[in-house]
Order: sequence, then C-alpha cells, then structure tokens
Amino acid sequence: MTIVKDIFNFIDKIAPFEKALSFDNCGLIIGEMKTGVKNIVLSLDITKDVIEEAKNLNANLIISHHPVIFRPISSIKSNDTISLLCKNDINAICAHTNLDIAEKGVNFQLAQKLNLQNLNPLTYEEEKPMGLIGNLSYEFECKEFAQYVKKRLDCKGVRYTELKNKKIKTVGVCSGTGGEFYKAAYEKSADVIVTGEIKHSQIIDANELGIMIVDAGHYKTENVILEPLKKMLETKFKNTIVYLSKSFTDKINYI
Repeated sequence: MTIVKDIFNFIDKIAPFEKALSFDNCGLIIGEMKTGVKNIVLSLDITKDVIEEAKNLNANLIISHHPVIFRPISSIKSNDTISLLCKNDINAICAHTNLDIAEKGVNFQLAQKLNLQNLNPLTYEEEKPMGLIGNLSYEFECKEFAQYVKKRLDCKGVRYTELKNKKIKTVGVCSGTGGEFYKAAYEKSADVIVTGEIKHSQIIDANELGIMIVDAGHYKTENVILEPLKKMLETKFKNTIVYLSKSFTDKINYI
C-alpha cells in the first residue's frame, strides 16, 4: 500500500523541499509519514471546503501549493482548518516555492501555457532561479498579447498596461506574487512580464522603463501546475486515485 512517505519522496524528487526559499514552510505539515494513503486531493490552498471535499472523496491526503501553516500560530480553535485536518485524520503535504522553481514546476507550466520557447531563468534569489524568460513565435501588440494571456490561462479578466509602439516578443513570467521581478525582466530585455500580483508603484516604474505588465491573477498563474502534477502522481501511483479540488476556485470576480 502507498504510504504518505512514498508521496512525499516522489514530490521531493521532482521539487526538492530543501530548495524552498528560507521564509517558506514546505513538506509534510500535518500527519504522519507512515500513514497509508487512500485517495488524494490536489488544491492550491487548503480550506474548510477542501477538507469537506476530501472527506466525501475518501481522501486522507491533501497536497496543496500554499502552506496550510505559513506563519507561527499562537492558538488553534476547534473549527480551524488545522484542527479539522487533525480531527479527520487528513494529512497535508505542501509544496510551495520548491515547486515554483522546480524544473517542471509552476513557472515552467506557466511558460508552457504561453508557448514560450528558449527558456532561461528570469533572475535568482537566494541563489535559486526565480521565474523564466522566453520567446514567442509571433509578435503581438500589447492589447493583443493581453487577450492572448487571458485566453491561454482561461482568465475571467486580466490587468495590463498598454505602451505606445510596443511589440511583444520576449516574455518574462513569474507566477503568484512575482511583480517585484519587473526590473529583472527589463534587465533581460523582456518586452513584458506576466505575473499574478504587482503593486501600483511597480506598475508605474515598469511603465517608465517601457516594459509591459500583464497581471493575470495569483490563482490563474499557479493553478497551471495542478493538472500536470495530477498526471505525474497517477503515472507513478497507479492504484491511488488523485482528484483535482472542485471546491477551491479563483475567488475573484469581475464586473
């Protein structure tokens, strides 16, 4: 029977936990390595709805991207997410920045979705590669490229800047909260950076530098990893059912 340690070791092989950034909290956060795995649920985050979903699917392991425990906890209440995981004997493995920077990880899948070629690291942090930069086979106008990202990532909407006489060919990507890397994209001669979150001041500065911004949302720039991860797990653990969470979706609506 597959045990939690088997799943942990497999993820550790494709996205080593020791390579996570220093601020992060990754690995087996709730549960025991020796526990037998029934079914698995994959989700970007672990919420009460995801726990209930796991219960209904007879899943006792949730693998999430964002850590269910990130900062120090001063107290736990009986109906908190952490408490519910423990009460229901549901294990939680969280693969965050280690999965972002993995060879076939989140940023790679984001670049694949946008059909980028000739990929290289966008920059480095703690001597680890952050984001990717690559080329498109077709040159876009700014608005046209924003529409392309929206379609490729199946977004309800995107935020973007439109620069005069700007052609988009070289693209930097950094999933999630990657807006800070607009300068790195500029220094690598990227025409645009696609990310999930960027501050107002960073948008203004990027505009002054002449680099386009496409903010496709945190969720949509990261959920690109779930389907590939599901396939990898199913290929390795043929007797274990792996579900993609249906209860956890993008919480942002556009009007």
